[in-house]
Amino acid sequence: MNRLEDLEIYNISMEIGDEVWKIVANWNYFARDTIGKQWTRAIDSVSANISEGYGRFSYI
Repeated sequence: MNRLEDLEIYNISMEIGDEVWKIVANWNYFARDTIGKQWTRAIDSVSANISEGYGRFSYI
């Protein structure tokens, strides 16, 4: 079975997540606390959902 880290889409989602965190970290408090929190949670959930779905895969 292939590893999760071998999936290109998973790696892309992780890279995008890193970039979003870097962008949001430079925002002022109000922007980070309102939109920034929502955006980082949403982008983090992309790779988490890929990971969860990949773990449920079975050949049976």
